[in-house]
Amino acid sequence: MDYESVGLKVGIEIHQQLDTKNKLFCYCPTIQRDVEESNFEFFRYLRSKRSEIGEIDRAAEEEVARSKKFIYKAYDTTCLVEADEEPPRELNREALQIAIQIAKMLNMKVVDEVDVMRKIVIDGSNTTGFQRTALLAFDGFIDVNGERIGIDTLCVEEEACRRIEDRKNEVVYSLDRLGIPLVEIGTSADIKTPLQAKKVAAKLGMILRSTGKVKRGLGTIRQDVNISIRDGTRVEIKGVQSLDILDKVVEYEVIRQKSLIEIREELRKREAAVNRTIFNLSNVFKHTESKVIKKAKFVGGILLKRFEGLIGREIQPGRRLGTEFADIARMFGLGGIFHTDELPAYGISEEEVDELRKTTKADDRDAVVIAAGERVRVENALRRIIQRAEYCFFGVPEETRKANEDGTTSYLRPLPGAARMYPETDVPAVKVTEEMLSVETPELIEDRMKRYVKDYGLSEDLARVIAD
Repeated sequence: MDYESVGLKVGIEIHQQLDTKNKLFCYCPTIQRDVEESNFEFFRYLRSKRSEIGEIDRAAEEEVARSKKFIYKAYDTTCLVEADEEPPRELNREALQIAIQIAKMLNMKVVDEVDVMRKIVIDGSNTTGFQRTALLAFDGFIDVNGERIGIDTLCVEEEACRRIEDRKNEVVYSLDRLGIPLVEIGTSADIKTPLQAKKVAAKLGMILRSTGKVKRGLGTIRQDVNISIRDGTRVEIKGVQSLDILDKVVEYEVIRQKSLIEIREELRKREAAVNRTIFNLSNVFKHTESKVIKKAKFVGGILLKRFEGLIGREIQPGRRLGTEFADIARMFGLGGIFHTDELPAYGISEEEVDELRKTTKADDRDAVVIAAGERVRVENALRRIIQRAEYCFFGVPEETRKANEDGTTSYLRPLPGAARMYPETDVPAVKVTEEMLSVETPELIEDRMKRYVKDYGLSEDLARVIAD
């Protein structure tokens, strides 16, 4: 694919845990615990609040509508700060010093004063309903194969809880990871191809490991990728755990955005429309053989005028527009959706399809989307799917997505806005002193490897293993 012609822009956010003795805002150790060692637990329901500018963040608003219960597994190393039962301690100076060293290695300008902010996060991954974060440095760069890649920001943040289990209306988290110091490094949108994205992430990872002060192993580093193409929009893809699939994630997102733009053009040609009515289809399926619908308390549906054939259109390998709608339904505690592009099937008969078309007044050019479950969850999910269907007329929605193991992505939530940030009043600011800035930078792993090859005659492969 000619990525220049589609106007591809990519920026990467690296989240790397720091190998400190204590957590960022308390004195608990930064060790991972076995969930079986948990000796007590508690639960929370989280709510959204208006920001200082009087707005409710759209991502937070949707999370609240999902009505999830969050359960936290705690240990003998868990303190009241982690449980949000007492204020945080001062910012961990060891973590701050490591972060300054990393900033210098990235040619960044360090701020004069470190001020902690609160970033609203109500997916349950933090007991407080927000994450503490602080901008430490800005305006840096690295060289990757002769090309300069800008490094916009470096923040010091507290790590989120470790997600253990997803149940129907509950999520279980472990508190052992919560509060581990990490750095968030954000590049400029200077990356132009999937392969270059992979090389930039690899270079940043090498620089971080060169400090000898970051945690190693699965889950200690992850990449978020921001991607857009011409006539598309910025989409954030969270949690790319492996470098091996990063280029594929970018490639597949380009395919998805191009496909959504093509669907937009087709809908405009058809003069399609979305009916905002939620139809009660329970009577249509009162004698159904569908196992999913049989056990549901309520069956609802929506009418998408002149969408026929588009719900089942593939937009990523193995994923269709209907899969995007199903992602939303699952976020509201449902198993997924049915739609008329794939029916009759799954125990739903041709007679039932005819009856639901009659009930919704759909003709052969239309599509009907069906969801089944508890009435409140079905109606909330279908309202959100209506919004998503309406956005098909504009193309690519701004949203946050989850990276899947095969490089495809799934819907998580709307892209957060500026309303999610506000000052942290419990943590004092830290003045950055000349002594803190005098920290020396270590030899890079790639330079050490070259030295081993030159001085000791080692092969590049062996030198790489020893140097890293």
